[in-house]
Amino acid sequence: MMQSRTPIYFALMGVLILGVGIFESWNNALFVLNFGLISAIMALGVNLQWGYAGLFNVGVVGFVALGGLSVVLTSMAPVSPAWEAGGPRALLALLVAVGVIVAAIMAWKKMAKGKVRGLTVGAILIVGFFIFRALFDPAVAAIEAVNSAQEGYLGGLGLPVLLAWPVGGLFAAGAAWLIGKTALGLRSDYLAIATLGIGEIIIAVLKNEDWLTRGVKNVNGLPRPVPYEVDLQQSETFLNLMASIGADPVTGSSIFVKLCYAALFLAVIIGLVTLMQLALNSPWGRMMRAIRDNETACEAMGKDVTARHLQIFVLGAAICGIAGAMMTTLDGQLTPASYQPLRFTFLVWVMVIVGGSGNNWGAVLGGMFIWFLWVEVEPISIFLVEIVTSGLAEDSALRDGILDRVVYMRHLTMGLILLLVLRFSPRGLLPEK
Repeated sequence: MMQSRTPIYFALMGVLILGVGIFESWNNALFVLNFGLISAIMALGVNLQWGYAGLFNVGVVGFVALGGLSVVLTSMAPVSPAWEAGGPRALLALLVAVGVIVAAIMAWKKMAKGKVRGLTVGAILIVGFFIFRALFDPAVAAIEAVNSAQEGYLGGLGLPVLLAWPVGGLFAAGAAWLIGKTALGLRSDYLAIATLGIGEIIIAVLKNEDWLTRGVKNVNGLPRPVPYEVDLQQSETFLNLMASIGADPVTGSSIFVKLCYAALFLAVIIGLVTLMQLALNSPWGRMMRAIRDNETACEAMGKDVTARHLQIFVLGAAICGIAGAMMTTLDGQLTPASYQPLRFTFLVWVMVIVGGSGNNWGAVLGGMFIWFLWVEVEPISIFLVEIVTSGLAEDSALRDGILDRVVYMRHLTMGLILLLVLRFSPRGLLPEK
């Protein structure tokens, strides 16, 4: 039954996107499609953690943000004046910080238990902190003083932007490994608290460390893996193509660029779903579901539950990091203030629940469907309100009051959809087989 519903649901999703193109514009339709595909990849990452292993990650926004940061550090050109002003000192300070942490860990492991060990580790950390700040603060001040209105940060490595996507996965996987080594193996609520806290810390760092991300001033002009609209409009071949089909070159160039992005995102999502389906149907996938359903029985059979949880937690976070890098590439800028838990944690969880936890195609469907609603509920509501109030005067207080409150329909709809699915299809639109 589930197999027969899958193509029907995706066909309906295609009809909804086509409807946006027909009644609004094809640019809007491709915007919904592209961000829907990225949202679907985020949902796949959470589904891998929750649907396969039952791990409750409420810090998705942090892993997505690390993916966005990877685009800046990988693809932006280095800012030479900033490197000359304080780059080496900043790197030296970071190396000192790593060395202090390693020294504290080694002291903790090598020394016998007691007050002496605690005092020694505390002294290492305190002294190391002051040395780090003495090196780091002047370096940061020098970097941020370099043309602060437009630059004021170190930049990146100037590599092709597509390399930033797997790098974003590595950044997120590294953060997930640190969290997992600390919280996994304890009660599930510890993992939720740890991911929530780390997610907020990551966002705070991106907003405040101007030397790294320009903070709230944003990093603009990120490189693209697809052509620029202006270049297409100056290409004789493209202009001839637009003339042959009777299309406006300006509109056509925008649509062509979005189609190129859609092709890249589709390739990524097809590759991820294929690999995840193979993993799900392998002995590894059956073992993960067995651990999810009964940890005690699996431990009795000799399975290392904590190690397997860490493995799948890291893999799911890596997928979220890839999605974050893709989104920043599509936006063309890194805007740390835009990383909100409502959009990048709560909404992703709604996608997984509505689509069907434990089902990869369900996660994809949920990601695209919920994103469609998130974008289109407001204009649809405005259209309906204008029809209902068409008999009222333009300056009617009732009409204006209703229109002012249309903005709340987005959140109301998310809650309503979630309640309806949990009531009538608690396992999601495409439940796990």
